Amino acid sequence: MSLPWPMESLLPHAWPMLLLDDALSHGDDCVATRVTIRPDHPFATSEGVPGHVGIELMAQTCGAWAGLNARKQAEPVRVGYLLGTRRYTVDRSWFRFGDVLDIQAKLLFRDQGMGVFQCRIMVEGKPVAEAQINVYQPDGDGLEVGDA
Repeated sequence: MSLPWPMESLLPHAWPMLLLDDALSHGDDCVATRVTIRPDHPFATSEGVPGHVGIELMAQTCGAWAGLNARKQAEPVRVGYLLGTRRYTVDRSWFRFGDVLDIQAKLLFRDQGMGVFQCRIMVEGKPVAEAQINVYQPDGDGLEVGDA
């Protein structure tokens, strides 16, 4: 079951770069999202979607956490930035068409706009990728969802 906000209202991305389908759950320090890998995915090849794209899926999941926090507080959703990735491991070269990826992110650290999340991608309940994601969200003078 999805949360009441569509993904496009949680992230400052538009198709084709909005890579997630749904936000599934959200807590003070965690979020879960989902995407089904389809042939119209912007990074799709005949093999599927390359495994390294999991880094961006994790980063967008971290962004969804920030967007959900903003929505719950009736504040605007703002732009955030992926600063880096530590220890990305993935057990496959490709996410195959039809794979349902459940992405989880848990906040480990947050200070002055900087955040560190421990992330995991699961397929059929089994972990297939993990990383620590470093992000930054500037204070309220940046681009907001709906700005163009």
